[in-house]
Amino acid sequence: MKTLLLTLEYPPFHGGVANYYGNLVKYWPASAKASAGKPDGIFVLKDNLINQALPFLKWLPAYFALRQKIKQEKIEQVIVGQILPLGLVAWLGSRFFKIKYSVILHGLDFSFALKSWRKTTAAKLILNQAHKIIVINNYTAGLVKAFLGAGAEGKIIVVNPGVDQKNFQLRKKNNLENKIILLSVGRLVKRKGFDKVTDALPEVLRKIPNLVYVIIGNEAELKNSQFKNAIVINDALDAERDAWYQACDIFIMPARNIDGDYEGFGIVYLEANLAGKPVIAGKSGGVPDAVIDGLNGLMVDPEDVGEISQAIIKLAQNPDLRQKLGERGRTRAINEFNWEKQINKIYQFLNNEHHSCHCEERSDEAISG
Repeated sequence: MKTLLLTLEYPPFHGGVANYYGNLVKYWPASAKASAGKPDGIFVLKDNLINQALPFLKWLPAYFALRQKIKQEKIEQVIVGQILPLGLVAWLGSRFFKIKYSVILHGLDFSFALKSWRKTTAAKLILNQAHKIIVINNYTAGLVKAFLGAGAEGKIIVVNPGVDQKNFQLRKKNNLENKIILLSVGRLVKRKGFDKVTDALPEVLRKIPNLVYVIIGNEAELKNSQFKNAIVINDALDAERDAWYQACDIFIMPARNIDGDYEGFGIVYLEANLAGKPVIAGKSGGVPDAVIDGLNGLMVDPEDVGEISQAIIKLAQNPDLRQKLGERGRTRAINEFNWEKQINKIYQFLNNEHHSCHCEERSDEAISG
């Protein structure tokens, strides 16, 4: 079945959403890759689809582009990357062509769709008429099920992001052999919780004076000057970022929910686990899909600076616990989260009519600290 990914975010655009869709195409089953002579495949329709000059009809150019692509490639199903406004485009296309569409939800996109009655009405129409709904975390899946009620039956699957395996080394190069490196990776926005980490550092440094906090992320809501006692690296290349994963002792991102803006999953936790490192995460949004307390890291109240500082101190003072959490995290990341496996879930779900709700059920096995 020929499939089209309709999205506003796609590599080389940066961010977790673009990364998810880049890997969706990259790992689409080989038998279904779009190429000459293939009856089956996945295509991408992206970039410059929205006309900002027409605020009430800005999705129209995307509709005409979709219509052209459907005719040109004989598309049979569409995967929608953003429920608004592209979900309206796919819904309209399904009215005029014999195609079905499915929607991928990350978290903020869904909460944004509930901000007004007009958007809520459109979102309910789009999701009710969707063939399938793919959600990247169980938290958002629960919100969608509550939103749709009986209309969600048999339509939802949770497919977390995957990770790629990469190996780099940095500690020796920067003379950090005798340091405890605490690492954060992500945009410098409040919901990531990096400001709470710096608030916790004075207490941490009293007990762990050789700890160094490194943040890799570009400026946004927060400025470098707000991160006292931290080294901030802007515009890091992927290789440099991955080298810091290898070099660090502990990864931390106490993500929090700020007025519906929450972490959809947190691929950085798994990337740190893949490097064999334990993580400290905030109990919010889709983070519990990525981090299981006591298994691959520690979960904290993202608003509690004292709890954050105690979690850092606990791991800094206990190398055996760091190793145990890191090793279990690495095994889990490799066995349960890889892009080929995750994208195959989507492929099978979209091409098999006999599925019920696949919200993930997991064993919350924990280890003592």
